[in-house]
Parts: sequence; C-alpha cells; structure tokens
Amino acid sequence: MGHRDVATVGLGGPVGSGKTALVQRLVPRLDEAGYDVGVIANDIMTQEDADRLRDSFEGLVPPELVEGVETGACPHTGIREDPSMNLAAIDSFTESHPELDVVLLESGGDNLAATFNPELADYFVFVISVAEGDDIPRKRGPGVTQADLLVVNKTDLAPYVDADLEVMREDAEAVRGGAPTRFTNCKAEEGIDGVVEHIEEGVLFA
Repeated sequence: MGHRDVATVGLGGPVGSGKTALVQRLVPRLDEAGYDVGVIANDIMTQEDADRLRDSFEGLVPPELVEGVETGACPHTGIREDPSMNLAAIDSFTESHPELDVVLLESGGDNLAATFNPELADYFVFVISVAEGDDIPRKRGPGVTQADLLVVNKTDLAPYVDADLEVMREDAEAVRGGAPTRFTNCKAEEGIDGVVEHIEEGVLFA
C-alpha cells in the first residue's frame, strides 16, 4: 500500500450508475462488521456528493472522515494521472484517526475508461447501471474488464429498459476473465452483502 496506512477501495463508474447510493449502503454494513470507515467523494467542482454522504452518515461516521475532493478537471486526473489530492486526504484521515480500517473513495461520474492508480486504491469496484443498456459489459471498457469487482446496479429497472440481466451476466463472465460480478438494487438494498464480502476478501482480510 505504499506510504498509506489504511486499505482504500476505489469506486468508479459512469454518471448515474449509483456509486453514491452504493457507498450509502456499504458504510453501515462495514460499520456493523466492526470497521472504522472514512469516505472521500471526488467531483470536478462541487461538494454536493460529500455533503449528501456526510448527512447520510450523521452519527455513524465522524463528519471529518467524509471529505470532498474537487479535481477541477476530468475525474481521471484525481484518481489516475495525479492522485496527490486524494492521497493527501487519506493521509489526513489516518493522522487524525490512526484506528481507521478502510477508506471508500468514490470517483466523479465518468465513462467506461475510468480506472484507479494502484498507488491510490488497493481494490477497484466499477459500477454500471442496467439503465445504460445490457450491452455495456461487452463494450469491454477498462473499467469493466480491469476492476476487481464489477457491480451491475439498478436491476429493478431491467423490465423498463428492455435489459436482459442474464445476457449481462454472461457477457460480464466472458470479458472479465473470471473476476467477480455482482448485481445490486441499492434502493431495495439487494446484493449489497455480496459486495461487502468481496471487499472484505479482497482487501480487508488480505
């Protein structure tokens, strides 16, 4: 993990895929499992997601452990090309809370090419939405093919957008070389426990 003293999970994906909603579901479960959690929300020029998450976690996560990072440019900049702002935020977390177990680092909305610098994230979760179309997995973007875990979110919308979940499952298996994929409906909190299990196995138990 380089100079960092805490496990870091990067969550990327296109605009509207449900990254923030997933973080909102993950944090309470990680807290229940006994982990001390910090959260960083990246965006270009706003603190909106960070403010939303801070309000969501009131009484659960100390407000100083929910940080917004404004990249001022393409989200790739802050999570891949130059992760210095995010690394500084993580260092600030660990200096004030050395007991911290894991940081969830959400990227600003991006496209299928989003990936995390390995110096920044120990584990990479890529989130796509069923509403984007059931052909997304077979488009083979780096996020889909390289993520440690692919999350196909908003499964409840499949009947309304003519998306075939089984096709998405088969395509994901075909392009991901055996790496795991999980299907979620954050609104109904379906599939979240499976995501937590993969995070634990991938980085917290490692």
